[in-house]
Amino acid sequence: MRRILRARAQTSARAKARAPPTRLPPPAPARGAERLRDTRDIPPTTPDPITWLREDRARAQTARDPCAGLCTVATVDAEGHPQARTLVLRDVNGRLAVFLNRTSPKWIEFDQAPSVAVVVWLPVLNLQYRLRCRIEPVPDALVAASWQLRPSAPKRLDWLYTATLAQGSVVRDRAHLLEALESVPLPDPLVAPPTAAGLYLDAFTVDRLDLAQPDGVHDRRHFERREGDWHERIRVP
Repeated sequence: MRRILRARAQTSARAKARAPPTRLPPPAPARGAERLRDTRDIPPTTPDPITWLREDRARAQTARDPCAGLCTVATVDAEGHPQARTLVLRDVNGRLAVFLNRTSPKWIEFDQAPSVAVVVWLPVLNLQYRLRCRIEPVPDALVAASWQLRPSAPKRLDWLYTATLAQGSVVRDRAHLLEALESVPLPDPLVAPPTAAGLYLDAFTVDRLDLAQPDGVHDRRHFERREGDWHERIRVP
């Protein structure tokens, strides 16, 4: 009897050894884990630096930053010398733009340059933007409409440039300038002169430097536009 029981036990042990292991169902995912698996392979969205610039300028304007509406534009003159000027940076139909007068020497520099460099410095926020931009003319009709929003003195100056003294001309003294400005002939109705112009600034690289970091290490990000999309890289400040 003992031999029979021992034989049965050995047969049962062999059968268990040959049987495949029992497969348990996988554990249920933790709450939210399935959602993470669905999105983990999606690359993070690169911020649009122009939208970021627009938001930072709005914050600076709220904080009464005197530079919130300004930019510095750098070009190269006919002799190869660098030139930099502070201009009002405008947002025209969602695009960055500057307005100027065609009698100014900078108009020729803009007209002959394949690209320009632009710096926006927001001291209240400790933020600097450096942009490389291609330029494109603002349509004359839009220039004329925007010109009507200018204060009285800049309007008179535009007509002075056109009718009497080109921008950058030498005058005897400031009193002579003010006298000429007061007596400049103006059309009725008052419209933009044909020398008024505007240029869109279409950025293809943007460098954003944030100096306001609590650890003292500046945050520098470089953006490059390729095939319609922005690509971001972190750079050593």
